[in-house]
Amino acid sequence: MMGPGDPTLSAELRVEGLAKRFGGVRVFQDLSFRLGPGEVLGVIGPNGAGKTTLINVICGQLPPSAGHVFLGKSDITGRSPHAVSGMGLVRSFQQTNIFRSATVRENVARAIRFSGRGQESWSRVEPLLQEFDLVSRLDEEGDKLPYGLQKMLGLVMAYATQPKVLLLDEPAAGLEHRERARIDDFLRHARLIQGCSVLIVEHDMDLIRRLCPRILVIDAGAILAEGNPVEVLVRPDVIRAYLGSEDEEAGGRC
Repeated sequence: MMGPGDPTLSAELRVEGLAKRFGGVRVFQDLSFRLGPGEVLGVIGPNGAGKTTLINVICGQLPPSAGHVFLGKSDITGRSPHAVSGMGLVRSFQQTNIFRSATVRENVARAIRFSGRGQESWSRVEPLLQEFDLVSRLDEEGDKLPYGLQKMLGLVMAYATQPKVLLLDEPAAGLEHRERARIDDFLRHARLIQGCSVLIVEHDMDLIRRLCPRILVIDAGAILAEGNPVEVLVRPDVIRAYLGSEDEEAGGRC
């Protein structure tokens, strides 16, 4: 397993007693877990388990109904996404999240400006741009890129903000099988070069097994299991939670 980069660039993320309800509908209740500095944590669960909602609450896009989120020693509960990202917690999205009419170069430049980082950030992202075949496309508009490259551009933009904690929401969604190895490459840069902690919500179990030393399984709004994926994914209760969910990638997501 790859080791993290500079530990001073990462931070601990703690979730304590987190709950989210929409009216009378409970999405999840009393979730508590820790993402250590430089750690990679996978979060999996059947469709509707609340995985994306969890990311939205952690990063400030949705207010929690109860509980707290800590980044390092700071309580970031209920702070705006802009404030949270400025503190070093950045998220990606299931779908592409780029400025579609802007060039690749301008997309990355906007991410750097948004983060308040200096232009030295360009030197940090150049290896990723090269690895993902984006250097030759710097002057192409984002929506002219193939879908897979749009997804990778979105990840490069997140990386360009120099995050301490990255929340990746289904980074492999929509990618062809041969393109999914690029998520491994991205994670290697994020950990070895940037040194950040990473939480991954993903349906691709091969990717989870490869990249995540520890996983959380969320079902029915609660943590069903936690531990090494080799051990957790063979548990009967985890298998039962996924029964009938083989087509969940094609369905709606919570």
